[in-house]
Amino acid sequence: MARPRTITDERILNAVAAVIDRRGPEFTVADVAAQAGVSVGAVAKRFGSKSGLLQALTRAGTEDVVRRMREAGSVREALLTWFDRLADPVVATNNLAQLGVDLIDPELRALLARHYAVLEAELEVLCAAENLPPNAARVLAALVYGISMDWSVRPRGDLLARTAEDVDLVLEGMR
Repeated sequence: MARPRTITDERILNAVAAVIDRRGPEFTVADVAAQAGVSVGAVAKRFGSKSGLLQALTRAGTEDVVRRMREAGSVREALLTWFDRLADPVVATNNLAQLGVDLIDPELRALLARHYAVLEAELEVLCAAENLPPNAARVLAALVYGISMDWSVRPRGDLLARTAEDVDLVLEGMR
């Protein structure tokens, strides 16, 4: 009979996120195992490879952001959930560097495309509920992606405050 799992996938995926926050794309499966407090073999058996870890992290990230958007309940608050964990410039830079690497891998790029499409679809539902104009979700998504990119390159002030300020300005114009 197989032993029950004592280490959850969530624990390992949280370790992946923490290691990326700290090291960016230079992280290794060994780094993840050390962060999670498990053996490299346990991580490799469960996820197969670094790419497998990144794919699982992307899928879990999509589910997490969708859940948080639904809990937020408004367009403004939902948009503020997208990059709220990247408020530190080093963390943002390391995640942006990882994104650059992810875009080279066709499987990860496809998962990211799905991630963006799912978030925009959720945003469309919220925009419709607030009677915002057609294509508001696409414009607001582009705004938030642009803010996060600009802030990652030129971190001035607080990312969430900057996002809230710019989202409020655009929403005011849309209403």
